[in-house]
Amino acid sequence: MSMIQFEGRSVIVTGAGGGLGREYALLLARHGARVLVNDLGGSVNGEGGSTSMADAVVQEIKDAGGEAVACYDSVATAEGGRAIVDAAMDAFGGVGSVIHNAGILRDRSLASMSPEEVDAVLDVHLRGGFNVTIPAFARMKEAGYGRLVMTSSSSGLLGNFGQANYGAAKTGLVGLTHVAALEGARHGILANVIAPGARTRMTEGLLGAEMDELLAPNQVAAMAVYLASPQCSQTHEIYSAGGGRFARYVVGVNEGWFASDRPASPDDVLENLAQIRDLDTLQVLDSGADEMAVLHRLAVTAGALPVRA
Repeated sequence: MSMIQFEGRSVIVTGAGGGLGREYALLLARHGARVLVNDLGGSVNGEGGSTSMADAVVQEIKDAGGEAVACYDSVATAEGGRAIVDAAMDAFGGVGSVIHNAGILRDRSLASMSPEEVDAVLDVHLRGGFNVTIPAFARMKEAGYGRLVMTSSSSGLLGNFGQANYGAAKTGLVGLTHVAALEGARHGILANVIAPGARTRMTEGLLGAEMDELLAPNQVAAMAVYLASPQCSQTHEIYSAGGGRFARYVVGVNEGWFASDRPASPDDVLENLAQIRDLDTLQVLDSGADEMAVLHRLAVTAGALPVRA
């Protein structure tokens, strides 16, 4: 028997009608999860809609002896997000985990991107994260248990040409996750980020045949399912998964340079740039408060603040 078991807990997977979301839903069900398969059934750019994609995944799960229900509401509105969570409550009596995977693309170079292309992508990815997480978080607090998995991307964490809207949305989800992790800690709610690298409808044909084969969606599912599971004990972290490789991203900050005697000038910044940029003292912190603690320690050491007993 697998060590990863959901013991009948429910999991919402947005964008679960195909690609990564479908693989997540199928693997979750194989490990005992009751799955809310959410998919609007639209095109890659978010147009149109159909019930067929979500229904097909639900049928696959049921044919294999699992339990699942379909939901076709859009994550792009607050009403849709509430409807998705309500559907899980009605079907399963609770919301154990959320994997926010739904996404669309409206790629365009920054100078040519329209406001509509910005809004459409932010609505599904970033606002969609809020629209589903806020009502789910409330239910999780009531139950004293929850797992949140937000989907970022190397396009957001590192950048990718022509994807400013997508990258900004994906980085925004990291910020949402960090705060959810801090606020959820005392309520048994863990929150993490997955940055998948996979062949999907949005990337097929862009990477070449060999990489397309390596980056099959089922190469990512194990990490998403682990992060959504009761056995997951990590929170406030970012994981990369794709092509058989699993790794951790970190947001770090170094000790830097401290201007001890006066407000720094631009010349001071230039003269001390090597120390400002030095990565030998890189630290991975848990919150903004931790960075303030670093500043306080440096200020005390430099004599800019008094030593407290």
